[in-house]
Amino acid sequence: MVSLSRVHLTALIVASMLFMEQLDGTILSTALPSIANSLHVDTVATSVALTAYIIGLAIFIPASGALADRLGSRTVLSGAIIMFVLCSVACASAHSLTFLACMRTLQGIGGALMVPVGRLVVLRSTPREELVRTMTWMMLPATLGPLLGPVVGGFITTYLSWRWNFYLNIPVGIIGLILTRRFIPEVREKQPPPFDLKGMFLAGGGLALLSLVAELFSHNEGTKTLILTLLLMGAGLMSIYGLHAQRIRSPLLDFRLLATDTFRISVIGGAASRIAVGAFPFLLPTFLQIGTGMTAAQSGMVTFLAPVGAIGIRPFVPAILRKWGFRRVLVTNGLSAGILAALLAQYHRGQSLWVLAAILLASGMAQSVQFSAYNTIAYADIPASRMSAATSFYATMQQLMLSLGICIAAGTLTLTGILNVHPEPTPHDFVIAFLVVGFISLLATPAAARLAPNAGAVLTGKKA
Repeated sequence: MVSLSRVHLTALIVASMLFMEQLDGTILSTALPSIANSLHVDTVATSVALTAYIIGLAIFIPASGALADRLGSRTVLSGAIIMFVLCSVACASAHSLTFLACMRTLQGIGGALMVPVGRLVVLRSTPREELVRTMTWMMLPATLGPLLGPVVGGFITTYLSWRWNFYLNIPVGIIGLILTRRFIPEVREKQPPPFDLKGMFLAGGGLALLSLVAELFSHNEGTKTLILTLLLMGAGLMSIYGLHAQRIRSPLLDFRLLATDTFRISVIGGAASRIAVGAFPFLLPTFLQIGTGMTAAQSGMVTFLAPVGAIGIRPFVPAILRKWGFRRVLVTNGLSAGILAALLAQYHRGQSLWVLAAILLASGMAQSVQFSAYNTIAYADIPASRMSAATSFYATMQQLMLSLGICIAAGTLTLTGILNVHPEPTPHDFVIAFLVVGFISLLATPAAARLAPNAGAVLTGKKA
C-alpha cells in the first residue's frame, strides 16, 4: 500500500494544478471590466471568456479518464499542463474578444485533461478511510488561487494590465510540471476497454452546443432561429449519445453510475450548489466595480475574504463530517448558502465594508464545507474498477454547472436590462441576479435530505 506521506504529496501536486486553474479563473473575473474596455466590448459580453473555457472542458472532460487509462496518468497530466500554460500566453496577447475566447477554449481542453486526471490519481492511491483527510490536503492549497487571484489580479489590472494576469500561470505551471514528472506515477489500465470515439464526438459535441446556446441566450445574442437550431442539434446529439451509451459496455459518460445513491445525490445536490458558485465569481467583482464604484484593486481586496473563510474552516471539515455526518451537514449548509446569497443581494453603496466582509467570510466557509462534502461522498460507494468513469462523469457535470451558473447570472443581467431598457447593468439588476442564484442553491437541500443517515460513514470513521 502506498504510504500516507506519498499520498499526501500526490494530493499536494494535484493541488498545484487546481491552484493554477483557480488563480486563472478568479483573476479573469476581477479583470472583466478592464478587458471589456481594452477590447471595446460591453462588460457582460466578456463573460464569454469564462464560458469559452467551459466549452473546451465540456468537449474533452468525458474522455479524460479513458485517455489516462491508455496513455498513463503522468503523460496526460504533463501534456495538459504544457497546453494550459501555452494557451495562457496566447490569451495574454489577445486583441479581440473572439481570439481570447478561442484561446480560452483551447485552455479549457488543457484543463479538461489536467484536473480530473489529477483527482483520479489521488482517488486511486488513497485508502477509503483516509479519503476525507486527503481531499482536504488536496483542496487546501488550491484555495489559495481564489485567495490570491482577486488581490493580485486587481492590483495588476489597476496598475499594469489585465494581460499580465495570464503570465502568472507560467511559474506555477512549470513547478507543477516538474513535480508531476518527478512524483506522479505512470498509472494505466493493463487491458482498457475500447475507446468510445463515437461517444466522444456525440457527447462532446452535444455538450459544447448546449453550452454555446446558454452563452448566446444569456447575452441576448444570435437570432431565435440560430439559438433554436443549436439547441435542437445539441439535444439531438445528447439523445443519440444516450441510446449509444446503452448499447456499449464502457461509454465515456456512463449514466448507469447514477444508480449509486451517494453518487447520484452528490451530482444533483452539487449541481444546484455549483450553479451559484459559478455565478458568484462573475457577479461579485463586477457588482462591486459597477454597482458600488470600487476599482479592480479594491474589489479584489474585498472578494478575497471568501477564500480566507474557506481556508480557515477547511482543516476542521473532517471533524465536522465525522461528528454530524454528511446528510446533516449538507442539508444545513445548503440552507445557509441561500441565505448568504440573499444577504449579498442587500448590500449597497455606502454600507459598511465590515458587513460585506462578514458575509463573504461566512460564504467562503459555507462553500468550503459544502464542496469538501460533495466531492468526497460522491465516491463513497464507487468500486475501484469504476473510479475512472466516475471521475470523468462527475467532472463533466461539475464544470457544466459552473458554466450554467455564469450563463444564468449574465442572462439575468441581460434580461433585466432589456425589461428596464438600459444598456449597462444597474445595482438593482445585480440584486435580482443574486436572488436568482441564491434560490437555485437552496435546491441542494432537498437533494441532500435523501442521503441515508449513515451515508459516507466509512469515509469519516463515524459509526452508523
